[in-house]
Amino acid sequence: MSTNFNILIIGVGGQGIGLLSEALIRAAHYAKISAKGVDTHGLAQRGGTVTSQIRLGSKAFSPLIQEGSADIVIALERHEALRGMNTYLKNGGDLVFYDAVWQALDVRMRQTEEINTKTIEAECKRREISYHRVFKDDLKNSKMQNVVVLGYISKHKLIPGISKENYLQAIKDLLKGDLLEENLKVFEQ
Repeated sequence: MSTNFNILIIGVGGQGIGLLSEALIRAAHYAKISAKGVDTHGLAQRGGTVTSQIRLGSKAFSPLIQEGSADIVIALERHEALRGMNTYLKNGGDLVFYDAVWQALDVRMRQTEEINTKTIEAECKRREISYHRVFKDDLKNSKMQNVVVLGYISKHKLIPGISKENYLQAIKDLLKGDLLEENLKVFEQ
């Protein structure tokens, strides 16, 4: 990869941001792409924002992404999708978000209104951002939302240079037994 590719993952504590981040870093490794990553856990145990920053490419010397320079924001919650997009995503980038509401802390404290998808769509259109809403009606385990999103990213080839086989190998590294089998099914759907 001759140019850097910046990925911000954002969600709420308990959504599997760490697993998703590690899967992306390992998939990049299998694709022979240099990857640097850093996680911010903050209020993870209290339902607060959790982020992971990943920079791919031989010219990425730090894992930190400057505001407004992410090529893709991957969000596992609707409010965090808007927050990540408005802070980190460059105009013309990609927003991939799982359309769930985990009652972000500022919504629970009534400091802000609940965000709807029309708000996100309008902001994406204004900034020429490619909008990817992901949702699985029959998902039995909400802890697998991260793997649903990873499968979507793989299917639509949203991260250059990483193949489906690279993602599958990363998942197999991180999970075992029944948990692995369940997640592989979700990823393939």
